[in-house]
This record gives sequence, structure tokens and C-alpha cells, in this order.
Amino acid sequence: MGKAWGFGLASNGNKFNYLRLLKLQKHHITCLRSQRKPFSWSFICGFMLFALGLISLFTGHVASDLEWYSQRLIKRSLYTKWGRSPRGPIDIWKSKYSIFYYGCSNRGPHFASAVRERFSNGYLLIAASGGLNQQRTGITDAVVVARILNATLVVPELDHHSFWKDDSDFKDIFDVDWFISSLAKDVTIVKRVPDKFMRSLEKPPYTMRMPRKSTPEDYLDQVLPILLRRHVVQLTKFDYRLANDLDVELQKLRCRVNYHALRFIKPIRELGARLVTSMHKMAKRFIAVHLRFEPDMLAFSGCYYGGGDKERNELAEIRKRWTTLPDLTGEERKQGKCPLSPHEVGLMLRALGFKNDTYLYVASGEIYGGEETLQPLKDLFPNFYTKEILAGEELNPFLPFSSRLAAIDYIVCDESDVFVTNNNGNMAKIVAGRRRYMGHKRTIKPNAKKLSALFLSRHQMDWNTFTKKVKACQRDFMGEPEEMKPGRGDFHEFPSSCICKRPFSSQPNNASRDDDNDLEVAILSGHRSDTGGNNPQRFDNKTTSKLPAASALIEVDDDLFPD
Repeated sequence: MGKAWGFGLASNGNKFNYLRLLKLQKHHITCLRSQRKPFSWSFICGFMLFALGLISLFTGHVASDLEWYSQRLIKRSLYTKWGRSPRGPIDIWKSKYSIFYYGCSNRGPHFASAVRERFSNGYLLIAASGGLNQQRTGITDAVVVARILNATLVVPELDHHSFWKDDSDFKDIFDVDWFISSLAKDVTIVKRVPDKFMRSLEKPPYTMRMPRKSTPEDYLDQVLPILLRRHVVQLTKFDYRLANDLDVELQKLRCRVNYHALRFIKPIRELGARLVTSMHKMAKRFIAVHLRFEPDMLAFSGCYYGGGDKERNELAEIRKRWTTLPDLTGEERKQGKCPLSPHEVGLMLRALGFKNDTYLYVASGEIYGGEETLQPLKDLFPNFYTKEILAGEELNPFLPFSSRLAAIDYIVCDESDVFVTNNNGNMAKIVAGRRRYMGHKRTIKPNAKKLSALFLSRHQMDWNTFTKKVKACQRDFMGEPEEMKPGRGDFHEFPSSCICKRPFSSQPNNASRDDDNDLEVAILSGHRSDTGGNNPQRFDNKTTSKLPAASALIEVDDDLFPD
């Protein structure tokens, strides 16, 4: 129509009106186009996820499927645009980026030397609480608190009355002389308050308990005035009594204590080294699994695994030991608050790609359900070993002491090629943090919330689909360096202030594995990878025989782990 109009106007010689009409027509079309609101990719993706959620109400698919389906629907370029880092196939045994990261916890040039005993503000007595690794966090924080208060720290006392009822003292587990000497530049530590000083006191040491996650300012306001007045203060139930977020220099002090100063006594180190050597003689690489499927753990977390009234009654009776636990909702497993069963741990590992000839070291106490509960895991991984199997009679001197047994498990888990946690407890955090500090050795933490939902529907899918969904669930739970963000989670698990990065342009040559003798010497000395170097860049049912073999790489399709 516009062309017809233009022809008629031009034929009358009115070229001015013709050009003006064309201009108005173009402006009208532009206005119409501008009124159309373009659809954003975020709107489209959000709509698709909303639709999938509605579909799940009718199809029975669980929430763990949503990420898997959404990754298939969204183009890989969008992940890059939204800031997701590129990823290729994942080596299930070792991160290819781990060589660029190392632990660094050296004292800064402006970190003052320790105050001498006679010039300090007084003596600080610490009573640690809980099991071995919970007490380890308390000891680590005790050193930092002594530093904050300019106090002389007395070697901490260990808990003899907790659930574990271990009467071991500090000297029975840790090398006291090494502990004192290695921290001499940071804090003055003594084995006991001098008798002459104690006799001069008019009153016994003042005892108090600080709230959990107290800040340095809290200690200066509440403890220091009493310490200056009474000269000796005892802090009881000392576990997680210091804030997670501290000044960088204090965080590095935490690392020097935890990863360097707390060295086990020689008999524990010797037996741990022999177990590690035994595992490596049988297999080039092995996995250590901290099952944490003991009755107390299940009772504390309020978990249910299908054992009927017998299971409910047994665990409810154990749960009575704690008077402050919240009421159970019946949704604990769906909320990711429960460890996976041994069978589920085995299925997860097989789905990730570990073959059934992989060697497993299982760190655990008494398993709820005993051998019947463990058998499915053994069927999935016949090369199944524990400290009891490997050590035999050598373990007898340690059997009455739960903390010393836990120390042996700690050593083997730390030295394993892959460490698998199964809950968010103290040992899981402590070992995971140490492995990050020691070069980001592969540490797998089950994404319990998504995996628990997936396991409920595993019989509704074939094995290939199940493996793909497990791999999707485990994204960002494989111990890759990029998973550690400054300020994320508990510092003992994510010691970001003590992790340094080498420039990617200066990639070091891959070091070959030390032979068994070198490895044993390293464990015995307590110096394995303890570089503490300068930081150029700080970074704030039984299906065994039916399962297919898998390669060492997670062979994932591009939609699951985008390049």
C-alpha cells in the first residue's frame, strides 16, 4: 500500500510529501517493534524449571533430576555467560588443577613474637571437649585465644567423660615437646603452671565457659580482665568457642597449629605408616571411606533407613542421651542431614566410575546393623580393608582407647589417594581441610540431599541414567580447588586463608609417587608436604556383579559437565 501511495504522489510531482510519508511510515514501524519486550534467557530457563517442577508432581520424578534435565535444556554457552567455569572430563583420582595450589601459613613480617612467660598476662588452662577431632579444633583455637590474650598457654586437657570415654591425656596422643617447640615463636606454651606460682595464689583458678563462636573482642572484654586479676583462668567445654572468621594472620596461626604442630606420638605414626604402606603394596591407588554409620551418629541425626520398629526403638533409646536435640520431622534424609548407608556409598562410587577391583580402606567404629549392613558395600568392592584387618595383633595396645584408634584412621585417610566423607562431622571437616592444605588431594563429599532423593527412585531408571544423575548431583562435591571459596563453611574444612596459588603459566612437572620407604619416613616425621611457603597469591540391595566396569575418567556427556 505504501508503494502505491508513493507512486501516486510522485506522479503528481509532490516529492516532498512522498519523502515525508515514507519517513512517518518507517517511524511507525520502529515504534511498533520497540513496544515488543524481548524474552530474557533467565525468564525462559526459569519457566522451564517451573514446568519441570509441575511435571514432577505427576510423574514421580524427584528433585534431584531437575538439575540433570535443566543442563540438557540449556546451551553450554549460557553456563559460560553466567560465570560457570569450563570443565572437561574429570579424573576421579586426582584433580588436574591441584598442582597449582599449595598450603602456605608462614608468619607475616609484622606478626610479633610470642610474649615470654614472665611478661604474659597470666596462664590459660583449656579443657577440650568431645572426641579426637572435636578436641583437635579446641586445641587449635586455644592457641589462637592465648595469642589474643597475650597469655601463657598450659598444654590442654583432653575430655575423659564424653560419649567415647577415653582417658588418654594429651601426651598419649600428641607429641608434646614438638607442639611446644614448633609454636614457640607464636605462643608461649608450658606443660603445667609452676608449683611455686600456684601456691602463691589466694584463690583457685577461675573457671568459666565462653559461648560458641565468640569473637576476639569477646575474649578481650570478658576473659582478659579476669585473667589480669586472677592470673590463672580455665576455659571449659572448649570446642568451637572461637569465631570462624578471623584476621588473616590468626587464621594462618590456626593452620600452623592444626597442620604442623599437632603431630601424633611415634607409636601411632609408626602403625599408621605401616597401614598406608600395606595398602599401597596391594594397589597403586586406594580410597579411604569414613563411613560414620555408627548407632550414635544415626540416633543423633534422627535418621531412618527402613529397619522398621526395631530400628526406630533402638535409635530412639540412644537418642535419649542428648536432652537438647530438636524433635524429629521424618524428613531428615530428604533434607540431607543423614549419612548415606554403606550400600549407597558403594553405589555412588561405582556410578562415579570406580571399578570393583578398587581397594577400599574403611575408617569406622561399630557399624549399625553389623556385617549385614556392610555386606552390600563389600559386594561392590571386594578389596575391603580396615585397620583391624591390616594391623592384626599390632592393634591390641590401642583397642581400649577410641581417640588413638581414631588417630590411626586419620593418618590412613589423610594419605589415601581419594578420601570419601559420609557426613559433615568433625573428622570429615578436619581431614578434608588438611587435604586441601596439602595440595587439594581428591576429596569426595556426597551431596546428601540430592543423592538421598535419587536413591529413593533408583529402581525406576537403568544404570546408565543413574550414573549420569549421580555425576550431575556430585558437581562441585569432588574436591576441586575452585569449590573452596573464601569465607565459605567452617574454616577447618575450607582453610582459604592458608591456600596459595601458583601462576598457571608456571606449571610444575608432575611428581612421581614416593616409594614406600620415603612415604613411611614422611609420615613418621610429620613433615609430609608441610611447605608452609610464601604466598604469591592468597586464595581468600546387591548389584555388584551386574554393574559395568568404568574408566578412571568420569566419561560425562557435554550437557552434564559443560566444556
